[in-house]
Amino acid sequence: MYDQATMLYLYVETPLHAGSGAGLGVVDLPIQRERVTGYPLVQSSGIKGKLRAEASDSQQGKNDSSAWKDKIAAVFGPDVKASEHAGALAPCDARLLLFPVRSLLGIFAWTTSRDALARFVRDANAAGQSFSWAIEAPPDESTAFVADNSDLVDADRLVLEEFAFKAVVKPFVKQVANDLVENALPDSPEYQYWRDKLPRSLVVLPENAFRDFTQFSTEVVSRIRLDPKKKTVQQGALWTEEHLPADTLLYAPIYASRPRKSGALTPDDASGVLQFVKDLGLERVQLGGDETVGRGLVRLRWA
Repeated sequence: MYDQATMLYLYVETPLHAGSGAGLGVVDLPIQRERVTGYPLVQSSGIKGKLRAEASDSQQGKNDSSAWKDKIAAVFGPDVKASEHAGALAPCDARLLLFPVRSLLGIFAWTTSRDALARFVRDANAAGQSFSWAIEAPPDESTAFVADNSDLVDADRLVLEEFAFKAVVKPFVKQVANDLVENALPDSPEYQYWRDKLPRSLVVLPENAFRDFTQFSTEVVSRIRLDPKKKTVQQGALWTEEHLPADTLLYAPIYASRPRKSGALTPDDASGVLQFVKDLGLERVQLGGDETVGRGLVRLRWA
């Protein structure tokens, strides 16, 4: 078992394409999704690989320090001889917590559901954060819960994309929003607008409606490659890609055990493993594909 755990929050700043390979549907390159729920996610291997790459590309890594390489091997596992021992760090998949949806009022809403919130509370409590929200589910498919000062509601009606809901004020929605502002959203000054907006823009949807928005309201873009001489699309070089929209909030529980390579870290235990990753000082990273066209910029916040 793991000795210590924490939570890593990922706020998507530019559309994120964590791909799952070629698709069989209308989208050529879909994003990664949970098999049962269909919710978008970023697989743990991508998160662990990015953290390792950032550690290797840090100043200590560029100095080619053998001591630094020993620390990386202790935390993430050996780079070449993987059979020697496993790494001590174990990130989980980055799961969906808040999904932005276009709104008739208030520009956009952050949507979630009882299912998504209940899973988050379970994962957060296991990772050392305590949330005790009295989460309720809307009574029917045409009702959504909002806070008392919502910017999204007019005459008790809420319109997201082309769908209208009856808006009902519930105190726990504001409690959820305030706790996420305090613990999950980036806390730097440039995020003050979004921290102020969340309590006024959070919506708890019926579970089926939330699932449908996460499946059908992602960004789908067309990409082409031109023939350099003809300036027309090259044969077979037109495809579509799916992206998680900007302003999505994800979370990933991060677990750590005692290093299997002794003597590399100080302290040489699970707390040293987590501290090593936090001390990398990462504020923004690029995840997924399309790095050279500015996709996948993610703001990080550790619990």
